[in-house]
Amino acid sequence: MRVIQHLGIVGECNIQYALNPHSLEYCIIEVNARLSRSSALASKATGYPLAAVAAKLGMGLTLPQIRNAVTQSTAAFFEPSLDYVVTKVPRWDLAKFDAVSRKIGSQMKSVGEVMAIGRTFEESLQKALRMTDPSVKGFSPAGDWCDPDVLAEELVHPTPDRMYAIADALYHQRLDIDGIHAYSDVDRWFLQRCSNISAVDRALSTMSLAELDAAQLRRVKQLGFSDVQIAERVGATEAEVRARRKDLFVTPHVKKIDTLAAEFPAQTNYLYTTYHGSEHDLSFNDNGIVVLGSGTYRIGSSVEFDWCSVSVIRTLRALGYSTTVINYNPETVSTDYDESDRLYFEELSLERVLDIYDMERPAGVIVSVGGQIPNNLALPLHQNGVKVLGTSPEMIDNAEDRHKFSKLMDDIGVQQPEWTDVTSHLEARNFCQRVGYPVLVRPSYVLSGAAMKVVYNDADLSEMLDLAGEVSQDKPVVITKYAQDALEIEFDGVAKNGKVVAHAVAEHLEKAGVHSGDASLVLPPQSLSPYYITRVKDIAAQVAEALNISGPFNMQLLAEGARVSIIETNVRASRSLPFVSKTIGVDMCELATRIFVDEPLPRGGLPDLDSEPRPTSYVGVKSPMFSFTRLGGADPVLSCEMASTGEVACYGDDLNEAYLKSIMGATFRLPKKNILLTAQSAFLDDLVHPAHKLARMGYKLYATAITAEFLQAANVDVTKVHHVSQRRGDGDVTAVDMIKDAGIDMVVNLHNEQTVYKADNYEIRRAAVDFGVPLLTNDRLLNTFANAMEVSKDDPVGTLKALPMSYYYRREEDANGDDFRR
Repeated sequence: MRVIQHLGIVGECNIQYALNPHSLEYCIIEVNARLSRSSALASKATGYPLAAVAAKLGMGLTLPQIRNAVTQSTAAFFEPSLDYVVTKVPRWDLAKFDAVSRKIGSQMKSVGEVMAIGRTFEESLQKALRMTDPSVKGFSPAGDWCDPDVLAEELVHPTPDRMYAIADALYHQRLDIDGIHAYSDVDRWFLQRCSNISAVDRALSTMSLAELDAAQLRRVKQLGFSDVQIAERVGATEAEVRARRKDLFVTPHVKKIDTLAAEFPAQTNYLYTTYHGSEHDLSFNDNGIVVLGSGTYRIGSSVEFDWCSVSVIRTLRALGYSTTVINYNPETVSTDYDESDRLYFEELSLERVLDIYDMERPAGVIVSVGGQIPNNLALPLHQNGVKVLGTSPEMIDNAEDRHKFSKLMDDIGVQQPEWTDVTSHLEARNFCQRVGYPVLVRPSYVLSGAAMKVVYNDADLSEMLDLAGEVSQDKPVVITKYAQDALEIEFDGVAKNGKVVAHAVAEHLEKAGVHSGDASLVLPPQSLSPYYITRVKDIAAQVAEALNISGPFNMQLLAEGARVSIIETNVRASRSLPFVSKTIGVDMCELATRIFVDEPLPRGGLPDLDSEPRPTSYVGVKSPMFSFTRLGGADPVLSCEMASTGEVACYGDDLNEAYLKSIMGATFRLPKKNILLTAQSAFLDDLVHPAHKLARMGYKLYATAITAEFLQAANVDVTKVHHVSQRRGDGDVTAVDMIKDAGIDMVVNLHNEQTVYKADNYEIRRAAVDFGVPLLTNDRLLNTFANAMEVSKDDPVGTLKALPMSYYYRREEDANGDDFRR
């Protein structure tokens, strides 16, 4: 209070403290007189809308004048009082990066977070851990911690695995609470509650399912154990545990978030489930439509899917349908309790969705707008009697299962790279020897290219097959011949009963081999021939009909020579769907929603397969954003597995303007003077052309030995610098030295598997990231950059126009009539 009064803060304030764990001594670390990252969490945890109240205070209202949105009867001048426990757990994706430091500390490395609600810490902790990833069962041992030194190192210097190391130590009784505290300094209060979970976990492993009576099973569930956890310990299946629970009437109760610990009645629809209650806080008579959200933000699943979910929710409400949302991400709009008629801040697991479905008795469930997590539930939900709206779950499985999909494409005559499904390492090696390396290893039912990688030899093949099998579990792994020089094309569409009613075709600036989430996307296509676009549309019509799609879908395709082949189809909303919808002026999710509930579609104006590419009067470019600066040691290279943590989109009169706007929006600084070039031999011929343009524009070019010699032979003015490994004396200046000494404004590093100076090239890329120097590692992006800069070389920034989106929409309407936006 004294800090706020002293600084005269009006609105929200965030203060971070440091507390001495051995006394009551504390100090302030920092003060942020603004909304913070934790503001959304605090608002969702308490039901107190901090941002809304802060905005009203900024407008001159006082707290007594602002109504409590939860009770609808009291004012906002209160401190929330809770009768539940909220646990937030971060989501890390460090495993996606080569050479990254996995240590966590004062620099943020997480890409998302989850929030779980329960009546006890144990209940909410186990929920939260499962929310971070479907593969996590709860507070259970994971990993190999048999070596005492390895365990001690993890406890002293934590990585994202420390929670599971603690679970292992407690479950196997390698250390007691005091021993873990001595290494980790985790408060004994938390460790005692974790020990409570582990003690019951051990006890379960000595019992059978039949031995668990109602009281015991209820106690286990009150500690946050899932049906899957219980099944693993007692030697049963998840379905058997669920049936046993229901037979014994051990089911969860639904409670409201009320902010005043039931002192005043809560009027909200903000809900959670618990096994500690004895009755529900509401009646179940809405029978609306359930929308499954996207879960935690992670690489490959971010705000794009929440946009899709919210669009569907708003469309349903506008059409008069009651909506129920299940999601657990405090950073999303879909978890604002006033966005839907009912909000369950709950797990997106088969168990929890079935629990809610049994209680709510909804008209149906929408799984196809929240990304891969809800999409993976489609078939299990269907098999448990849930009515899934949109495309049939069996058809979703035909698209997600690599073997089934590849066979279906063969059956309907759609070209695809040569493929085989893997049943043994020997068969995999025989296939690779027949078609030749490189090949692409592709697991099923994964998002953002998890465990998907280009393989160049037998040793790497064995390693990747083992990893893909772990990620894909009981689903097949497919190997395809890898196309190195093909163009990659993206198709987003909406279909009804197998017929495409709206679509967009976009091209990747990068060649195939860069994950679509990391690629720069251009709409409408600027370099695809009419033949390629026609073939893509033909394939889309075939695929939509074969899968009888009703709802959104996304295809990724390759184009090379006269051949257009399909890579994969996702029968759900894609990451690119918000960008596509905003660019072509058609909300694809609104169309999909109308199809889900069999409402009529708008007449005319829809971009069906007979329409020309849209838009016609401007170009949109979506560029990725990366977080390599926060990931110490990570190699900033792009591959088939997604690495970006965000994206931006910008528009312009042509590709040049839109591209420059887009990369600048992604914090790429345009170079002022000096550019460093280094390229593997395969790229040298193509490097000559953009290098010549950049030199003509007045940039001073530097290059490592082989690159410099080639460019000099081609009459491109360039100065040679050394690799670190080529330094002969203290007077030799290396490329890394120049980056560190602020002598370079942009780095171009073109490499492949045949690169000789692997360590040197890694050092150059890593130095560029560590010292904030813009980095290009793709030859097509370099060409696009050089072309764009050449057009506006006198004043690149000054030639870019900052215009509202409405300007581009009006221009498109003028060119194409009022039917443009629907």
